[in-house]
Amino acid sequence: MSTQPKHFLTEEEYLEIERKAEFKSEYFAGEMFAMAGAKEGHNLLGTNFVREISQQLRSRPCRVYSNDMRVRIAPSGLYAYPDVVAVCGEPQFLDDNRDNLLNPALIVEILSPSTEAYDRGDKFQFYRSIESLREYVLVSTSHVHVDLLTRQPDGNWLLRSLSNLSDTLEFESVGARITLSDLYEKVEFTPAPPVMRPQPR
Repeated sequence: MSTQPKHFLTEEEYLEIERKAEFKSEYFAGEMFAMAGAKEGHNLLGTNFVREISQQLRSRPCRVYSNDMRVRIAPSGLYAYPDVVAVCGEPQFLDDNRDNLLNPALIVEILSPSTEAYDRGDKFQFYRSIESLREYVLVSTSHVHVDLLTRQPDGNWLLRSLSNLSDTLEFESVGARITLSDLYEKVEFTPAPPVMRPQPR
């Protein structure tokens, strides 16, 4: 029984399809991966983050983009849609369409059960190859918790974890800050399902 060989897309083919599509897909190694819709908590966290940071950067040469801005990661060829991305100075784009950012300074991913392992693992490995990237932020949707990874002068990444609403995240890459109470404003957590234990006979 013969099977049809799989057709892998070039980056140019992906972009042609993606720019006409009604929904978003990321791209890697010739394949497109459709992105699922996000739940309320995920959306609120993204909105709160953009709101708080944008206000602080209004008078400065910095820009904050929500999850519709694609980032191209060379040399891996990954095209991704971070939940929030920011750049200070002149943004660099792949072409005149200005829809593929090349030089982010700050990337934020809001975690979900289906993507957390990827965001913490392989995706971070791809992101860290971006020379301009200085900070990577992972925001939990199941409880109050944020991991901030900051690139050090020697190229290593320093992890700082925060879990109290009174804690403040400070972003050296863009010169801004946000308290966890503002970040998690109006976010309601879904209780974890109870653990079933065998009953004694």
